[in-house]
Amino acid sequence: MEFMQNNLKDFLDIKVNLYNQAAFIKDDPICIPHRFTKKQDIEIAGFFAAILAWGTRKGIINSCNRLLSAMDNDPYNFIMQVDWNENPEEFEIFNGFVHRTFNEMDLWHLMDFLKYHYWFCGEESLETAFTQWMQPGDINIENALTGFHNYVFGYDEEASQEKHCRKHIASPQKKSACKRLNMYLRWMVRSDQNGVDFGIWKNISPSQLIMPIDVHVSRVARRFNILQRTQNDWQAALELTNYLQQLDADDPVKYDYALFGLGVIEKY
Repeated sequence: MEFMQNNLKDFLDIKVNLYNQAAFIKDDPICIPHRFTKKQDIEIAGFFAAILAWGTRKGIINSCNRLLSAMDNDPYNFIMQVDWNENPEEFEIFNGFVHRTFNEMDLWHLMDFLKYHYWFCGEESLETAFTQWMQPGDINIENALTGFHNYVFGYDEEASQEKHCRKHIASPQKKSACKRLNMYLRWMVRSDQNGVDFGIWKNISPSQLIMPIDVHVSRVARRFNILQRTQNDWQAALELTNYLQQLDADDPVKYDYALFGLGVIEKY
């Protein structure tokens, strides 16, 4: 099916309005951070929900529920209070945790990073783990994503030696589309009256966000002839975002709702 640009915008806006609704939350991994009200709990729960976003949505949600249950459903206080370096037996509750290729040692590394950021550095929000790498005039979040990856694996000598977990924290430098991190940033940054995305981070503009691109989104985009690149990589994410900016320069990634809904729910 071919659309002129104005007709396509009208069509996609209808789909955005259809799927950007509270009813969307319960069956999507975004339901995990929606269980919380404290900013840091939302950030941490959302971070793990995004990082574990491989496979079926039901499977992702189940894995996140197991993880948060082990944290006593109090993720920020758990991160701040547990010292598994001094008392490694406290980490035994996570023994055997696995989701796809994500295992308990990946979990240990990311929890140790969060402990470093919130406790050792005294940061009140995970937002600064991204924004501190941005430069004045950045048109998008590429520097934020690259800097975040380097931060996660560069905060101490042991972190720099970590190998396995690197596959779970993508970087534009490695040409990755960074789908899961782009989705996470959409959750934290976007804000509207529908209340699906949280909008709790104020130092990144929605206009700087990059589309989370996966096989479903890219398939629909190519059917509409708005994505030409055949690889689902960083350049494809930029290409698709650039097109969507023509439809809404202030909030291009709102069309994630439309393309994802068409691809996953409507099997378009």
